[in-house]
Amino acid sequence: MTAAPPLRHPRGLAVLAATETWERFSFYGMQALLMLYMTTQLLPQARGDGGTRVLGLAGLRQALSAVVGPMSDQAFASQVFGLYAGLVYLTPLAGGLIGDRLLGGRRTVLIGAGLMAMGHLLLALQPFFLVALVLLIAGSGCLKGNIATQVGRLYAPADQRRDQAYLWFNLGINIGAFAGPLVCGFLGQDAGWHLGFACAGVGMLVGMAVYVAGWRHLPADGPAALADGTADNAPRARLGVLLGLIALSLFYNIPVGQSYNVFPLWIDHAADRRIGGMDMPVAWYLASDGLITVLATPVVLALWARQTRAGRLPDAAARIGIGCAMLAAADALLAGLAHTFPQAHALGPLTGFAYFLLASSAYLFVMPVLLAAVARAAPPHLTATLIGGVYAGLFAANLTAGWLARFYESWGASAFWAGNGAIAAAGALAALALRRPLALPVAPR
Repeated sequence: MTAAPPLRHPRGLAVLAATETWERFSFYGMQALLMLYMTTQLLPQARGDGGTRVLGLAGLRQALSAVVGPMSDQAFASQVFGLYAGLVYLTPLAGGLIGDRLLGGRRTVLIGAGLMAMGHLLLALQPFFLVALVLLIAGSGCLKGNIATQVGRLYAPADQRRDQAYLWFNLGINIGAFAGPLVCGFLGQDAGWHLGFACAGVGMLVGMAVYVAGWRHLPADGPAALADGTADNAPRARLGVLLGLIALSLFYNIPVGQSYNVFPLWIDHAADRRIGGMDMPVAWYLASDGLITVLATPVVLALWARQTRAGRLPDAAARIGIGCAMLAAADALLAGLAHTFPQAHALGPLTGFAYFLLASSAYLFVMPVLLAAVARAAPPHLTATLIGGVYAGLFAANLTAGWLARFYESWGASAFWAGNGAIAAAGALAALALRRPLALPVAPR
């Protein structure tokens, strides 16, 4: 593969970023509807028929109740959401192994996209709700780790553009994360839940088409397919550092997991959402997550470029710690608002966006940094597998977030958000204390 000009990125980056834009459009568009759909339609209807209308729902509730005890509809919905959101990020570990060892990354991505499209479309049929979630979990496993690995394979081991490439890649992710809740959320709450889910399925089909159209610009499969044909034989000692960085990211990803779990329920209760004679959809708050990340990306790129020129760019652990500190401030803001305005619909319609202003900007200091560190330092034959390990960390985070969400009603909103802020603050302190042990060796040149 011919090396890209020093100041330009390979065309494959645009293909991968555009594919992720549409994949995230469908993913976050559906996810923005999921909690409200379960608590306002699916579960109330299930109480009337014992859950038999939805395949497997009654059995799942019985199994979860045997583990955690009796649950309200909100607690059960949060547990289902946490399981789904967690497993979506555990299966990339298996998907990475399939891409690394069996089918190759490109074919595995296509299979994953197809499964996800089927899952989104099946959500439009209520009896197949859990079947659809299983397809989405399997499809995400095939797609996520392998497509992120392909970003790294566009560049030589010592190419300094890789960190920027993952920010551009995440820009595509967050354009989708903005547009999906905006469009699917509006359709779901205004025209019917199932139309919103079907719209997410169409978005996934568009993403597949973009990926196939740009096939010739994608990096070849296999660990030796680096931009200059050089294998990066990263020492095994780096694996411990990478695993430590993944663990550190949990302090961000556990509390931020409430953004799509408890936050929609809280803001629906706390805010007066009437603007100009219409009720603003709750999903639009979640759409701001992607929009703010998109707007913050060029600012962060400029900041890092300036710090790099001055030789003062913080290492990966320090940047993850900065992200944790910003999220702690965001959760402290919610705790303060919930304590000061406990009455229903006491907040103005725009107040909820302040949380995402901090939390979504913080994201840029965590996940793009972690993905770039793994792509740079992982042994080539295990890159997709270790990228899957990053997403396995998200599995643990979302599972924990789902478990914590069941305490929202009993703790009260103010204490709940304060507790999540304490988790993020602990991450900032851990990053400061462990900065030297988690320093990543310089990549080979």
